[in-house]
Amino acid sequence: MTENTHRGGLVSIGELSRVTGVPVRTLRFYCDNGVLESRRSSGGHRLFDPLTAVDQVLLVRRLRMLGLSLSAIIEVLTGTLTTADAIAAERAALDTELGLLSWRRASLRAVEEAPPAERARRLELLASVHDRHRAHDTLVTFWRTLLAPIPPALFDGFVTMNIPHLPDDPTPQHIVAFAELTTHIADPACTAAMSRQLWRTNPTRIHDKLALVTGVAEACAAVDSLGTQPHTGPELDRFIDAHATARRDRDTPRLRYRLLDDAPDNDPRIHRYWKLTTEITGTTTAGAALDWLYRALAQWADDVHPR
Repeated sequence: MTENTHRGGLVSIGELSRVTGVPVRTLRFYCDNGVLESRRSSGGHRLFDPLTAVDQVLLVRRLRMLGLSLSAIIEVLTGTLTTADAIAAERAALDTELGLLSWRRASLRAVEEAPPAERARRLELLASVHDRHRAHDTLVTFWRTLLAPIPPALFDGFVTMNIPHLPDDPTPQHIVAFAELTTHIADPACTAAMSRQLWRTNPTRIHDKLALVTGVAEACAAVDSLGTQPHTGPELDRFIDAHATARRDRDTPRLRYRLLDDAPDNDPRIHRYWKLTTEITGTTTAGAALDWLYRALAQWADDVHPR
């Protein structure tokens, strides 16, 4: 028992500081902020139970070194949060912060590396999508509106394949492509072209939109696995059948010609949208599959049933 140890087994703040290596002023700070409990002597000095206080102070110091907030540490000490959960929450918050910093760094580099004549336009473009989560949500909303009434499971699959998430450490090129992509869909002419690529007509003329979206998705999935030049076959037949079913029609040359005539697939806005998406995702998109099906339909018209 030292000179700073009091009756009842309690220790002074100086003794607790000596044992734990934590400065007295820090211990006072912990007490004042509700992190560490103490009692008062008759003279008003802080006293601590060495059986619990030492372990608590050491735990607080270690958690603080990992960057945990005092509020999280208090929850750990009171048992409302486990140490593992507190650390997991801090890591998740750090991951989010690092993602924001990576986005910001890549954005700064994108402006810095732009030719002087393009720098002002680049700055304006990137400023319009400074919040990448909101920009991603804008893309999701765009497609949710366009694809309604697609089932949630099918839509989630479409999102995974066709709406890009930026990598954890994006390049300036990724940032610029993503920014241009999200501003691209703000153009009503682009929205109209993308709608026509999907429906091949005014959407109000489609009797069964769900059947069309489902059937076209199946045709696109089949195309994605081919990796060949466009040609007539079961993939194109499935595509035509989806449109016929949705229109309460049959697969006839007349329908095929109508789908070909109504196709906007050569619209540069569509090509630009899917090109930007591919630059970010690095994967085959629905746009590439739809283009394959359009060219297969054109091949059918030229080689099999010339007008």
